[in-house]
Amino acid sequence: MTRPLPTSLLMFIAARAASARIFEAVQGSGFDDITIAQSRLMMGIDPDGTRLSVLAARAQIAKQTATALVDKLERAGYVERVPDPADGRARLVRLTARSHAVIPHARAEEDRIEAEWCDHLGPERMAQLREALEALREVTDPYR
Repeated sequence: MTRPLPTSLLMFIAARAASARIFEAVQGSGFDDITIAQSRLMMGIDPDGTRLSVLAARAQIAKQTATALVDKLERAGYVERVPDPADGRARLVRLTARSHAVIPHARAEEDRIEAEWCDHLGPERMAQLREALEALREVTDPYR
């Protein structure tokens, strides 16, 4: 008898598939100088900027790795480092206009994925899935 896959793994499989599609759509839109690791780091940047140590924690990578990724993103024009208004000694990583140009392409693919999943599950089950995942976020997302 085979053990059913854990719910967490099922969620990971769906999230990984969505993430791959969004990444491919972004690359297909001409932003082919971003790596998947860089894109994951960029997803953790707050609208007003984020400290490097927080980005590393969100991406679950070493600070040195985050620094290398941010250095490359900065050279490519996707992020900039700016003084932290809350602490003059600290710096924030902030998205630039170039990175904001990526967002509509990512959002469009997210919308296509949502529509496909809704077609597959049906509107009621899709609404139940979203409701359940939003409830789980209360106990799983330290950055909500």
